[in-house]
Amino acid sequence: MRNAVIGGTIVALAAGLIGYFIVVRQTAFAAHALAHIGLPGATGAVLLGIPPVVGLGVFCLGGAVVIGALGKRATDRDVVTGTTLAFATGLGLFFNSMATKSSNTMTNVLFGNLLAISTDQLLTFAGLLLVLALSVGAMYRPLLYSSINPPVAEAKGIPVRTLSIVFMLLLALAVTMAVQAVGTLLLFALLITPAATAIMLTPRPVVAMVVSAAVSLLAVWTGLIASAMFDMPPSFLIVTIACGIWLAVWALTHYARRMTQPDRRAAVSTSSVPTTSGTQAAPTV
Repeated sequence: MRNAVIGGTIVALAAGLIGYFIVVRQTAFAAHALAHIGLPGATGAVLLGIPPVVGLGVFCLGGAVVIGALGKRATDRDVVTGTTLAFATGLGLFFNSMATKSSNTMTNVLFGNLLAISTDQLLTFAGLLLVLALSVGAMYRPLLYSSINPPVAEAKGIPVRTLSIVFMLLLALAVTMAVQAVGTLLLFALLITPAATAIMLTPRPVVAMVVSAAVSLLAVWTGLIASAMFDMPPSFLIVTIACGIWLAVWALTHYARRMTQPDRRAAVSTSSVPTTSGTQAAPTV
């Protein structure tokens, strides 16, 4: 449990840091695909007798380079991501059929096993988090600019393609850590859902990253405590809590929006004053 709490904290911080850019850059499909692209790396590592997380990371980084280099535009990126994902999934099934000991590995990759994090993995994850934080901090402004308006950023001389490749590599590092916590099938719960929740609450990028990390931490810590109390899989509880927070924020924001709409309509109707010529002035909000 101690390693699970520390590892979950590291993963949550990494997810909160990179998740904002995933949503803004519209690379949610790429994030989901990278996790599945790492599947043949994990199963192939079992054949070679090396730790599965090493193979997972190598394949995630390789897939990130391909997607970042060939998928400059959103449409091209989706095509390249889908093609790479299809090939990697088939390769993973092939490796799994060759290794008799890889069934448990595939289960852990698909669904995560936060309670199985070792001390060596904690040190690796801490180093990856440090690299992720320093990299995002160093290229924060150009990355944010190219994420919001890529054509204008490219016209200003910002290396959009290079930033895309570097961002995909950082995303691969985050995916490698998040897969250990929640697995490939539940990856969105940490990388996408907290960031989407934060964006609904604030338009400021830095504040949104902090809120996203806070939501991720809350989901991981509460999920681990609940799993120990009720003897349930922590991945399921982490996903449920993160999605529940998103649903609550979504409902509150939409309710607040509906409550303000009647006030706006009333302001429009009261500002429309009849003129002496029988016409009305243009409404002013």
